Amino acid sequence: MDLDIKGIEQAVSTGALPGWDRVEELVGAAYERYRPWQAGAVADYIPVLAEADPELFGVAVAEVNGDMHAAGAADAQFSIQSIAKAFVYALVCDALGHESVLERVGVNNTGLAFNSVIAIELNDGHPMNPMVNAGALATTAMIPGATPAEQWERIRSGLSRFAGRPLDLDGAVYHSEMLTNQRNKAIARLLESYGRIDIDPLEVVDVYTRQCSLRVDSRDLAVMGATLADGGVNPMTHERVVSAEVCRDTLSVLAASGMYERSGEWLFEIGIPAKSGVAGGIVAIAPGKGAIGTYSPRLDPAGNSERGKRATAYLSRTLGLNVFASDVHDQRGASA
Repeated sequence: MDLDIKGIEQAVSTGALPGWDRVEELVGAAYERYRPWQAGAVADYIPVLAEADPELFGVAVAEVNGDMHAAGAADAQFSIQSIAKAFVYALVCDALGHESVLERVGVNNTGLAFNSVIAIELNDGHPMNPMVNAGALATTAMIPGATPAEQWERIRSGLSRFAGRPLDLDGAVYHSEMLTNQRNKAIARLLESYGRIDIDPLEVVDVYTRQCSLRVDSRDLAVMGATLADGGVNPMTHERVVSAEVCRDTLSVLAASGMYERSGEWLFEIGIPAKSGVAGGIVAIAPGKGAIGTYSPRLDPAGNSERGKRATAYLSRTLGLNVFASDVHDQRGASA
């Protein structure tokens, strides 16, 4: 898309969250409101995920000023799963630049399931966006590193910088997924045939599976999201993780494709960029304000946490996070 805006500086204008006490109150209210919710089912296509306690539910909000609010099982650990896609994409964009990643991976929604093979064929081998498995595999293959081990360490250390603490691999999840990821191996082989992966596709799948198996909790997700909300600087450690331009690119992709084929509905109803994972996590980001991290393993048919999406919707409304919401600026014109 040629917009003739090269060299035009990006202006930024965002609002602010309510005071600390109000945010604390609303995070607790979101937890209590949806804690009794019983809809959904724990993912079982990855055997180890089926062992999750369906009653676990945690909610956290991290503000860009470093304040943290949490309720429920916010320290319960789980595998990050597809939420890693957003942060690996940010790392690749930071390392290689806007244009090269745009050309190789793309930014448009497929409108099909996250693990669709048809979507690749319909688009002449283009993975379309980094939030579906094909795009995430292509993105992982672009991580700088002379060996798969170097690529993996760059991802692990990069996501740890987003979280503000060292993240560890969940070995049980990794081994369980490696026994059941034949479809991802097929997708990687298909991408290789179209020239979208230039290295050993099975090694790419291994690194990708490892990144999905990192252990996080709701607080981690909130901090990781708040780093994207604060122009790439971790609000807890004050370390710059990626550039502000990369944050803008990542959040725009999340808005369009972060919730898979439900992304349009999510943006229409909730109004903030978000990413989910089939272990039950959701991260949702309000630029300039902060981020929400939730965990509850019962999922809807699209793979999104039932409690998590409701708590996020509640907080988006009550905290004023919806990027499309506005009010009358001049009350004198309200009756016109």
